[in-house]
Amino acid sequence: MKVIAIDGPAGSGKSTVARRLAEHLGLDYLDTGAMYRAVTFAALRHGIDPADADRVANLARAVDLEVSIKGVQVEGVDATIEIRGPEVSRAVSVVAANPEVRTELVRRQREWAHEHDGGVLEGRDIGTVVFPDARLKVYLTARPDVRAERRAAEVTGLDYETVAADMARRDALDAARDESPMRQPDDALVFDTTDLTIDEVVEALARRIDG
Repeated sequence: MKVIAIDGPAGSGKSTVARRLAEHLGLDYLDTGAMYRAVTFAALRHGIDPADADRVANLARAVDLEVSIKGVQVEGVDATIEIRGPEVSRAVSVVAANPEVRTELVRRQREWAHEHDGGVLEGRDIGTVVFPDARLKVYLTARPDVRAERRAAEVTGLDYETVAADMARRDALDAARDESPMRQPDDALVFDTTDLTIDEVVEALARRIDG
C-alpha cells in the first residue's frame, strides 16, 4: 500500500500539491481536514455546540459523510462550499481537538487508505499519527502573511486581517492541543512554499518518488 502523507498549516499549498501529486502518481486523494470540517458543519447544522465534546463525538461516530475529489457530502447534503465558510472555520479547531472525534476520523482515514490501496492524504497529522510509516512524508509551510493572503483569496466575505487572525489562532490551537498536535514529522521532506510555485513543489516530489 503506497501512502504519501502531506502535512502543513492552512495556506501552505498542501491541498493543491496533494491533488496534483495524486494525479501524477495515479493515486486517489483524501483531504482529511475536510473531514473535520464536515463534522463541524454537521454539528452546527444540528444545533450542537462544537465545544460539547460528548455530543460532537457521538455525532462523529454516526454521521454519514463522504469526502472525495468531487466535493463533500454530509448526510446527503452538498457541503463543499459551506465547510470553508467563516462559521465552520472558526469552530473547526475545537472539534479537531476532541480526542474521540480524532479517534473516529483517524479510523475512517485508515480505512479509506486500505480500501483505495493507498493514496495521497493531506492534513495536519498524517505523517505523525495516521500513517507514521507512510512511503513518503512531506511538510509544507510558508510565511504567515503569504498563507493568509492565499486563504483570503479563496474565502468570500472575509478580509485579509480577519483571515490572518483566524489562521494565527487556529495554528496556535492546533499546535498546542493534547491530541495529535500539528508538528513536522522528523523524517519529512520540508518545503517552504513562500517563493515556490505549485509546479516546482510537485515536480520536486515527483522526481523523489519516481527516482
